[in-house]
Amino acid sequence: MMDGQGNSGEPPIWTRDEVQSPCIQICVVHPEERICTGCLRSIDEITGWSKMTDGERTAIMEELPDRAGLLRKRRGGRAARLKRGK
Repeated sequence: MMDGQGNSGEPPIWTRDEVQSPCIQICVVHPEERICTGCLRSIDEITGWSKMTDGERTAIMEELPDRAGLLRKRRGGRAARLKRGK
């Protein structure tokens, strides 16, 4: 979509009407939850983002706040690692 008219003779700016990515460029996948600690999306959601419809993107964006709690859980430190066998 073209953005109206340019100001002071400048050409119009082209913009797209789509749901923007929640990426904040902190790309680390949590080893147990399997979601990115930066944007909270799964690997499948991240890789498929550019091919998704706005509806699919919006649905994911609405789920993200609920996922934040998954990463706030205390993992248990050394004792938990030993118990898990790592």
